[in-house]
Amino acid sequence: MAMTKGQFISHLAEKSGLSKKEVITFWEILIATIYKEAKAGEAILPGLGKLIKKNRKARMGRNPATGETIKIAAKTVLKFRLAKAAKDEVLG
Repeated sequence: MAMTKGQFISHLAEKSGLSKKEVITFWEILIATIYKEAKAGEAILPGLGKLIKKNRKARMGRNPATGETIKIAAKTVLKFRLAKAAKDEVLG
């Protein structure tokens, strides 16, 4: 079962010996830093993976309801690549 943010914060506080307030502050700084780095191009999270900002080209697509061909505009997307260490740990 997945943990909620509150459960995750409580777990980290219990395991680290820090207060929940300190863990929340650290968590907010960590997330803000990751977002800032990803906005610049990529954010590497050692042992977990990396967030990468990618540009997608414009392309032709198809409306599934009508079958009509439509143009899909170019856009920037955010991708996450899982680290090999994470895959090995979780999948065995």
